[in-house]
Formats: sequence, C-alpha cells, structure tokens
Amino acid sequence: MAESEKKLWGGRFKESTDALVEKFTESVSYDKRLAPFDIAGSIAHVTMLAKQGILKEDEAKKIVEGLNEILREIEEGKFEWKQELEDVHMNIEKSLIEKIGPVGGKLHTGRSRNDQVATDVRLYVRHEINEILALLKSLREAFYIQAKKYIDVIMPGYTHLQIAQPVLYAHHMLAYYQMFKRDEERFKDTLKRVNVMPLGSAALAGTSYPLDREFTASLLEFDSVSRNSMDAVSDRDFVAETIFNCALVMAHLSRLSEELILWSTEEFGFIDLPDAFCTGSSIMPQKKNPDVSELTRGKTGRVYGDLVAILTIIKGLPMTYNRDLQEDKEPLFDAIDTVKLALAVNARVVRGMKPKKERMRSQASKGFSLATDVADYLAKKGVPFRDAHRIVGEIVAYCLDNGKTLETMTIDEFRQFSNAFDKDVLNLISVEGSTSSRNIIGGTAKEQVLKELERIESEEGFKEEK
Repeated sequence: MAESEKKLWGGRFKESTDALVEKFTESVSYDKRLAPFDIAGSIAHVTMLAKQGILKEDEAKKIVEGLNEILREIEEGKFEWKQELEDVHMNIEKSLIEKIGPVGGKLHTGRSRNDQVATDVRLYVRHEINEILALLKSLREAFYIQAKKYIDVIMPGYTHLQIAQPVLYAHHMLAYYQMFKRDEERFKDTLKRVNVMPLGSAALAGTSYPLDREFTASLLEFDSVSRNSMDAVSDRDFVAETIFNCALVMAHLSRLSEELILWSTEEFGFIDLPDAFCTGSSIMPQKKNPDVSELTRGKTGRVYGDLVAILTIIKGLPMTYNRDLQEDKEPLFDAIDTVKLALAVNARVVRGMKPKKERMRSQASKGFSLATDVADYLAKKGVPFRDAHRIVGEIVAYCLDNGKTLETMTIDEFRQFSNAFDKDVLNLISVEGSTSSRNIIGGTAKEQVLKELERIESEEGFKEEK
C-alpha cells in the first residue's frame, strides 16, 4: 500500500480496503454531526493527559489549538469530510496530524474509538435531551394558555368515542399538559443514566496509563464515571431509552393529532385550526386540510421503527464492542430530529387553535351525557347506586322511545320511575351544573381547574397570554 492509502489503524494490513467495503462500512456521512462533541471530548482528554504528565504542556496546547481550528472549519463549512476515513473520529484525527504534525497522533493516548464514540454519543444525547425538555415545556405552555383563555368553555367528554359526560375544555387541555409533563419526567430520569462518562475504558479493559477519569468527567460535566470498562464500551441502553422516550412523545402527539383532526371536521366542528398550519387541495378550492396533525400521526410510526431498530441491534451482541453498534446512530438521530420538529410545530398549532364555543356547548348535553348526574342524584337520596343506574337506564330508554331528552323531562315523568325524584332534579340537569358538581382534586369543576392552573403557574412560571 502507498503511504497515503494507509488507514490510521492499517499497520498490519498489506492490501488497501476495497472501495465497496469503504462505502459499506463508512459512517461519516451521518456521524459527522457528532464533531463538536468529539472535539470537546478530545480537548478534555488531552487536558487531562497533560495534567497527569502523560503529555507535555506544549504538546497538549498544540493539540488543543489544532482541534479548535478544525472546529472552526467545520462550523464554517470548510472542513473536507472523507469517506475513506470511515467516521467522524478518524477524519478529525487525520486532519489534526496533517495540521500539527506527528504530535497530533498523541491525542489518542490511553483512548480507543470504542470509549471515544460512547462518550461522543452520550454528550450528544445529553445536549439533545435538554433541547427536547425546552420544547416539551413550550408545548405544555400552549396547553396552559388554551386552558386559561377558554376556562368557561364546556365540551363533551368521551369514552369509546361516544359522548360520556360534559367537561371543561380547559380540563381537556390540561389532560394533555399532564401527558407531556410525564414525558419531561422520563427524559430527566434518562439523563441520570446518560450523564455517566465511559472515557478511560479504552477498547474494553481500561488502560495502563494513569488517567484521572474524574478530572476528565468534571471538564465534560459528567455526573460520574463508568464503573466497568467492558459494560461502558458496549452499553447502548441509554440510546434505546432515549428513543423509547421519543417514541412515547410521538404517541402522545399522535393522540393529540387524532383529536385535532376529528375536532376540525364538519361533523365535529369543535375547533378552528390556524390557517398557517393547514394546507389546501390541488383540485378542491374549499378544502382546509390538517396536514400537520396528519403528518405527526404518520411520523409516529417512523419513530416506532427507530425503536425497533435499536432494540434489534443490541439484542444479541456478545461483550464487548461490536461494529453493529455503529448502526445505533441513524435511528437515534432520526428519532431525535423527528420529535424535536414535531414538538415545535405542534406547540404552534395548539397556541393558534380556537375552540368553537357554541358548537361544543350544544354537543356537551347530547347523548344523554347528564345521565350519570341523575343516577348520582338518586344515590344521594338514598337509592342504592345499582338501582339508581337501572332506573336512569329506563329513563333513557323512555326518552329514546318518545323523542325526548333528559332536559325536556317533566317532574311528573321523572316520578313515574322513582318517588325519590323531587323538583330540584330539574335544576341539576345542565352541563354547567354537571361540570361544577365534580369539585374534587382532579375533577373538571371550574374551581378545581383554576387551582390546577395556579399550581402550574407556580411550578412552571407560565403567564397568561395577553
């Protein structure tokens, strides 16, 4: 082999790598996004090597200056990425040696690509989780704003997609707030396992150099260092966990999207979505399509695929590092990119949508949604609830047979079914009375929803939109 054809690892090889193998095995086309984290890890590593006397101070300074120059070239789009150098690490290291000479080769002292890439990915995931946390908060704020702004709007609540009981629209919005709050908690918990530094584990067994791993960890703001070198280089649990969290966020966004799609139809007519987040038809000029919601629903399957991919990659790997793990990055990158964009665009959709108050109010009492209130009324009068349930079921059947609703029933008609009914039952039968009666923690009563909004304001620092 010509000297120019040799890999940095190619000392024992007599033949050049086949061009098809280079194409098949390269990862630089996608892992180059790890460059800032790779350089940060390398600077911390070489700083520690100098501190430990493994490198001379002037050598470390020269390496750090070279790495910073490479970072500037990357940021300015001037860096030339080479497929034949396989990955982000080898591209940067080869460029460093070309810039500062043989001393650049000392950067890799006491380090392997195995612990290097594990460190890079952890730094990347930590950075991205923090961005996702900010996006989740923005989306939760959008639900808070909707709830605060439309606190008096009443809508039908559903089970089995059948009208069940009246609820406040604000209560419905805060249900999604809780959903995405749990997502925040999951990502924060994952951060505990992400923020462990594997650097110093080398290929798999550690290194004979007297590294100060805790010092390197402090430079990189890791909370701790890995306790087993074999596990450290082969662990991708944190990748799987992060993708799972992304998949669950997408599941929640998909649930939201399904409701927004339904609510925006003529059949439901509950909300008006902002024009800026809808599209039209190439043939039907009247159409206003909820494409953002539909694509969110569709992209959910894509992130599920990323989760299946990473679980499949890690399921049969013997200790320790195997090249299969190169395949962890594409599903990780895709899941993170997808969820970040989906969170950002859906926060804007939620902020901009407007409930159609009259339509929601009129539908809230449909489907005998107040039947449970009538049963509860009887139970409070001393009728066993199971008997009350049967009685109200008979009343509903009577209404269906006679084209009536609970609201149009007279007191005499109610008394045909039970002497426990009194005139006060007529005051009970309203969607306003129904919602306000559920005045317990977690209930849909306005008093409770306002308390919940106050709690959220205190915890999150949200303010009502002017």
